[in-house]
Amino acid sequence: MTDETNPWARIIYSRAFAAANSALVQIRFHAAVLDRYREQGLEIKRTDTVGRVKKRGGWSLDFGIGKSDLTIHTGLGGLLQNLPERELQHWADHVAQSDLSESFCKMRLHPGSCIEDGDLRDW
Repeated sequence: MTDETNPWARIIYSRAFAAANSALVQIRFHAAVLDRYREQGLEIKRTDTVGRVKKRGGWSLDFGIGKSDLTIHTGLGGLLQNLPERELQHWADHVAQSDLSESFCKMRLHPGSCIEDGDLRDW
């Protein structure tokens, strides 16, 4: 564990894991995910570190803002509960993957598959 870890992230994940509450799990997105809504004239408000996108008379979603405004993040639960289904693929296209293992992702998508990934060894 590094000293760079956000202590609030540790708390929110501890609570998510303890309560088996995936709604608290944060997902990062490239801030460009908001461009579509800006172009459509939806209301997007922010402070230095938090924001909200809102369709008048429709849905809204609160989000956190990462350093340098390059990424935003929101809880999985809010994303699934607040956004219409037709918007979810747009958000999936903008996930900031942050160094995910390609092989592990393939294994999750195809359980039981065999992936050649080097020799098995102790960590």
